[in-house]
Amino acid sequence: MNSKWIKEFPIAVTICDNDGTITEMNDKAAETFKDDGGYGLIGKNLLGCHSDESNEKIRKIMESEKPNIYTIEKNGKKKLIYQAPWFEGGKMNGLVELSIEIPHDAPHFIRE
Repeated sequence: MNSKWIKEFPIAVTICDNDGTITEMNDKAAETFKDDGGYGLIGKNLLGCHSDESNEKIRKIMESEKPNIYTIEKNGKKKLIYQAPWFEGGKMNGLVELSIEIPHDAPHFIRE
């Protein structure tokens, strides 16, 4: 990763370019995807790692340049998934996925 602080940051960060090639991951992402190759996924195309349905969602994010946000539960862990385009000089350069483990009973606040 280009930024030292994110390497050991406790959320999974995966970055790809406009072609879908994974260019960067942090330690948590490599651990999350260890059964799929971990850091060995860098240089691979993420479209080859997903179902047709997921690939369609990825294409929609890239075409619309808008984020896709949802929660999942897997292996007893609840996660917030935030997938969004990243930009440089106003030009989209790919996607970032943040996968954040959240407690099942996380408090929710409404602030005004």
